[in-house]
Amino acid sequence: MNKTELIAEVANKAGLSRKDAEKALGAVVETITEAVVKGDKVQLVGFGSFETKQREARTGRNPKTKETIEIPATRVPVFKAGKALKDAVAE
Repeated sequence: MNKTELIAEVANKAGLSRKDAEKALGAVVETITEAVVKGDKVQLVGFGSFETKQREARTGRNPKTKETIEIPATRVPVFKAGKALKDAVAE
């Protein structure tokens, strides 16, 4: 499902116009993104949580040249599915 299809489904299920559903979805995504960028954890009970994790610096290897390289520490976004979502997918 892509964004356009998701907007259509939200509009249909919520009884909204496509334009209103697009605004609502955009606001939700923007709000989650801003919170995660700030370092906050966004938890939607039953669906899952969005947060960032710190990845430590590590030594890697260039597969082409076999040269050892240093990979710097970085923050990475993480989504962890909630129990209800996991159960729904498993069925």
